[in-house]
Amino acid sequence: MRKVAYYKGCLASLSAKELDSATQALAPKVGLELVELESVTCCGAGDIQQAEPDYYLHLNARILAYAAAEGLDTLLTVCNVCTLNLRQANFMLLGDSELRARVNENLVSVGVPAYETDVDVRHLLWEIAEGDGYERLQAAAHRGLKGLKIAPFYGCQILRPSKIQGFEDPDRPWSLERIIEACGGEPIDYPAKIKCCGFPIIQAREETALGELIQPIEQAYEAGADAIVTPCPLCHLSLDAWQSKLKKATGRDFQMPILHLSQLVGVAAGLEEAELRFKRHVVSVQPVVEKLQI
Repeated sequence: MRKVAYYKGCLASLSAKELDSATQALAPKVGLELVELESVTCCGAGDIQQAEPDYYLHLNARILAYAAAEGLDTLLTVCNVCTLNLRQANFMLLGDSELRARVNENLVSVGVPAYETDVDVRHLLWEIAEGDGYERLQAAAHRGLKGLKIAPFYGCQILRPSKIQGFEDPDRPWSLERIIEACGGEPIDYPAKIKCCGFPIIQAREETALGELIQPIEQAYEAGADAIVTPCPLCHLSLDAWQSKLKKATGRDFQMPILHLSQLVGVAAGLEEAELRFKRHVVSVQPVVEKLQI
């Protein structure tokens, strides 16, 4: 088992608890021992970074500091936005010694340990798409997803900016497809898999956001996908909960099941319903479950 600090973020703690329960149950099957960080807050999403950039930096430095205090060199995330925010803050702190010293001084003044030992922030997607994690994934996925056509949806912030994320080509990603195949499913290719889900602008410009949202759902639907899988809980929220908005706006009722990455791999690994918690979804996942039982 490889011990890693685990930062589940806000959504997996609240409205997407199914993501956390699936990740906690899946982790040992792919060789990960999770040390959950307790005294941490939200990473600030995208809003705080724009409004108060220095506060955003301190917020994320605090999370990194608590991960380092556990004596671990890897901080595992399950959210695209958390991954980007933490990696971007880390990039800034490592690249500017004076900035890091100032931030550490402020952290220590409020009882937070200084961030002295560098921590590598990695998404679960990256951990199981290659290396030992991938080999363990192949062994764990004994139940498999045979007969299922799965459309990968990366979203935007797990791929860009590539200087910060840097795991794969943002225009030609491969990790989700590789995981789907390792689990015995058939990945569906479609152009909108690397687009934005519309979440950042849904409150200000709903019509524009729905124009973004319909593209991956419609393209996956027309390509014959049984479900969409995403590594981001914000994308999951958009794709799952807002299909009702699409129906109202367009008259089209796609009923496309949306799976968190941990749930997809968890299904292939034989996790129980109590761990997958599909009943928390807005669009029913039952058609996917039934197809696997045939």
